[in-house]
Parts: sequence; C-alpha cells; structure tokens
Amino acid sequence: MMKRFFVILISCLWLAVPLFAQSNKLIRELESKRGTLQKQIAESESILKNTKKDVGSQLNSLAVLTGQIEERKRYIMAINNDVEAIQRELASLERQLRGLEKDLKDKKKKYEASVQYLYKNKSIEEKLMFIFSAKNLGQTYRRMRYVREYATYQRLQGEEILKKQEQIRKKKAERQQVKAAKESLLQERESEKVKLEEQEKEKRTLVTNLQKKQKGLQNEINKKRREANQLNARIDKLIAEEIERARKRAQEEARREAAARKKEESKEGKSTATEAAAKSKPLDAYTMSKADRELSGNFAANRGKLPMPISGAYIITSRYGQYAVEGLRNVKLDNKGIDIQGRPGAQARAIFDGKVAAVFQLNGLFNVLIRHGDYISVYCNLSSASVKAGDTVKTKQSIGQVFSDATDNGRTVLHFQLRREKEKLNPEPWLNR
Repeated sequence: MMKRFFVILISCLWLAVPLFAQSNKLIRELESKRGTLQKQIAESESILKNTKKDVGSQLNSLAVLTGQIEERKRYIMAINNDVEAIQRELASLERQLRGLEKDLKDKKKKYEASVQYLYKNKSIEEKLMFIFSAKNLGQTYRRMRYVREYATYQRLQGEEILKKQEQIRKKKAERQQVKAAKESLLQERESEKVKLEEQEKEKRTLVTNLQKKQKGLQNEINKKRREANQLNARIDKLIAEEIERARKRAQEEARREAAARKKEESKEGKSTATEAAAKSKPLDAYTMSKADRELSGNFAANRGKLPMPISGAYIITSRYGQYAVEGLRNVKLDNKGIDIQGRPGAQARAIFDGKVAAVFQLNGLFNVLIRHGDYISVYCNLSSASVKAGDTVKTKQSIGQVFSDATDNGRTVLHFQLRREKEKLNPEPWLNR
C-alpha cells in the first residue's frame, strides 16, 4: 500500500505544469531582442575606421562615431527596459511564493488535525466499534463510507503537502534564475556604459581637432550642401514628372470605366444617373489608379516593418531633418533623408514591392527612384544600377551596388529618401531596426 502511494505521488509531481516556463520564456524573449541590437553594434563597430588628417575624412568619421554612440545608447536603453521587466517578474514570483507558502501552512495545519484524530481513533477495534454501534443498517453504511473517505482524504492531504513543497522548491529555483539574469544584465549595462564613455571621449577629441580647422570645415560643409541641393533638385523634378504620369494613368482609367458603364447602361436601357454622378467628379480628382491605391495601402500598413535599404552591417551616420553638429560652431546640416554607411560591396535593396520610376546619373554615380503607389523610395550614391525605368521590383531585391570611396578607406554610404508624392518623410520610423 505504501509503495503504491509513492508511485501515485511521483506521477502527480511529474504531471505538474513546469513552473519555470513563464520566466524562461520572458528571459529568452528579452535575450533575443538584445541579441539583435548587440549584433548590430558589433557589426557597426567593424565599420569604424582610423581618421585621416584632412577635414573631410574627420567630418565623416565624426558622423560614423556619432551613429555608433546612438546605437550604444539605444542598446543601454533596451537593457534598462529589460531590467524593469525582470524586476516586475521577480515581484510576481515573490507574490506567488508567498501564496504557495501560505497554502502549505494551511494544508499542514489540516493534515496535523487529521493525524491527531486518527491517533486518537487508531485501532481497528475502535473503528469497528464506531461502525457497528450504528442504530440501523443505513447508518452503518454511512459510517463505513465516512471511515473510508476520511482515510482517502488524509492520503490526499499528504500528497498535496508534498506537491506544494515541490512547487515551492521550483518557485525558489525560478526566482534564483531570474535574479541571476537581472545581475547579469546589470553587469552588462555597466560594461556598455564604460564603452559609451570611451566613445564619447573619442568624439570630444575629434570635435576639438575639427574646431581647430573651422575654415576648412566650413568649406567642406558648403561643398556637401551644394552637392545635396543639386541632387535634391533632380529628385524633385523626377518625382513631379512621375506624379503627373500617375495622374494621367488614373484619368485614363477613370475614362475607360465611365465608357464601360455608359455602354452597359445603354444596353440595359437603364437611367444614366451613374454616368451623371461620374461626370460631376472632375478628372483632376483621379490622382491614382486602383493598382496604385492598393499598393499604397499595403506600403502604409508596413510602416515600421520595412527592411533596411542596404545589405549587411550598417550605421546611420546622418539623420533626417535640420540639426546642428554637436560641439561645432555654426555647423548645421539639412538632410532630406538619411545616410547609411555599410561595408564595401554592400548592395542597395528595394524596401517594398514597386516599379522603378527613374534611374539617373549625377557626378558619375547612379540614383534610383522606386514607386510604391503614392510613396516613392530614393536610393542614391550607387556605383552601378541593376534595374532600369519601368522594371518591377520585389521587397529586398538588389537594385545596385553602393559606391565605395577608395580615397577614404573604402567609405560606403547609401543616401536614402522616402517621399509621399512631393511630401518628404523621415524614413527611420518606417524601417525595421
């Protein structure tokens, strides 16, 4: 009987739901997210090059270093969020543990009472006397059932106590595991802070060197600004032409649909109310075809999920909009997109399905515009283009190789823009980083 009791007990313990699952899942999810950021930092660190003495290269190095610092700050912020999540998990485990210990205490108290009762009525004679002292057969049956059920109740109470003790043991082990994960995270955060401090010190040194070359720095900025203005003027012109072509396509589609409706209604002898309604809507209102509208909706639905427009490791070295370069006087930049530095040999790739609207060369480099409904993505600074105007492209399809500057340690930078018709958008919130 005792052997059977232990077999049942062990089976119950093996069939218990694993208590580590929830905390382990949380820790794995947090580690996976951090792992992606950690990989990005490691890869982007390999892009950092030794600075040259000329102002142009030092300014580029400052951009790369600033981008690297931003990545590390983002990683430290992710660690902070993970520490908070693990702290919440620890608090939850503490509450669960207190509840389990309270249940165990209650069960032990009940079990103790039942043991004391059985001790007082332990002999077979006493049980038989209790059963046979019944006044009638019905009462005898009820007393027999009571004795049997009470024995079962006591056995189950013992099993519950052992099961609860095992749950407490596992919960304590789970708590210890989560505490260890938190401690590891805190150490990693301190390590990242030290690295960040070193990089910020390196940045201050670089800024000091550039401040001594203010005149040459201003000339370099002016040169970059002239090149950017020239590029943006060409992009604006091509986008305006593409918008006009799209408007004409939409108008032609509207005309065909109106003609088809008119023909159908005349066949059936129906009222021309539909035709009159169509005529009341000016053709200028048709700016996109049905296919373009559908593609636009799909593109917009993927905001924040679009792939990076460059293959391999990367650092965003210049962000969207107007901003002053930290630490430098009178140095302001105005970026209509973002600059992404990669490794030599990196490919520019389409961020979504679409059609190539234009491919043009400027200063010996290729630039590609891809239409995604009323959204247009722009890829600049390519040494070669593998697509032509009118080509249909798929998400992540290579459209050309990004130019690597042999005179500047193979510096490889893709300039990327995103427009909604003529409206300039900040690409970063659209990309999955």
